[in-house]
Amino acid sequence: MDFYKRMGIVCKSIPEGRTASYGQIAMLCGKPKNARQVGYGLKMGLAGQVPAHRVVNSKGLLSGAGHFLTWDMQEAMLENEGVKVTKTDKGRAVDMDKYGWKVTKKEAERLFEIFKKESI
Repeated sequence: MDFYKRMGIVCKSIPEGRTASYGQIAMLCGKPKNARQVGYGLKMGLAGQVPAHRVVNSKGLLSGAGHFLTWDMQEAMLENEGVKVTKTDKGRAVDMDKYGWKVTKKEAERLFEIFKKESI
């Protein structure tokens, strides 16, 4: 369960108006190969109340629509934060170069200090 506690901390750290990929969150939790576990944790609510709408796949595709009340809720929530969502041949997507969360070394170190302090 420590992974999901870490995941909650990381997800809550995603700034408004930014997105993060499942893999990026897994990496920041110290488990770079656990992107699917991030998706599962979000689906099952194991990370607590987090801004799950900011989590997209590595290509920027909105892939969690089935977990929101309506199919377009994730898109609406992102656009409400200023994140432009475009329709592509693969689905609705955000430009990760523009809206992706660029985690600094200092931010990553802060997260690991929190994990250490909370013994997770």
